[in-house]
Amino acid sequence: MAVRVSTSDFDISAEMARLTNADTGVGGVALFVGKVRDHKDGEALTELVLEHYPGMTEAELERIEAEAQRRFDLSASLVVHRVGSLKPGDNIVLVIACASHRQNAFAAAEFLMDYLKTRAPFWKKEVLASGESHWVDARESDDEAAAAWQTAKR
Repeated sequence: MAVRVSTSDFDISAEMARLTNADTGVGGVALFVGKVRDHKDGEALTELVLEHYPGMTEAELERIEAEAQRRFDLSASLVVHRVGSLKPGDNIVLVIACASHRQNAFAAAEFLMDYLKTRAPFWKKEVLASGESHWVDARESDDEAAAAWQTAKR
């Protein structure tokens, strides 16, 4: 299990190989890659600035990952989240979940993303082509997705 917060990009293939090459018990690997879009509500987005609370962010990611391990019997997992100034097309987040069975890997990756979006202390500022910028508010749909795990029998 591993978490990393970094200004550097990640290599998806290398990260997956690092998690799975030595473990022949892995039957399913699910991964999610989040990327910076080039628009926001029809207007061109030129930059996404991500900030975090060092130490607290990593601790919360580790807590979320440990919960995923407990719930889904993962053999390995990884959460990498970038911070700093990102441009459209850049990678933002990588979540990899490895398990004996695909169902657990899929569910764990979804669980990790739902909780990461709502519980991890990250702040996003969108910079638009017009020069306008604003901090991104939490989305009700993200809160609903995370809340569904409280009663899920997955």
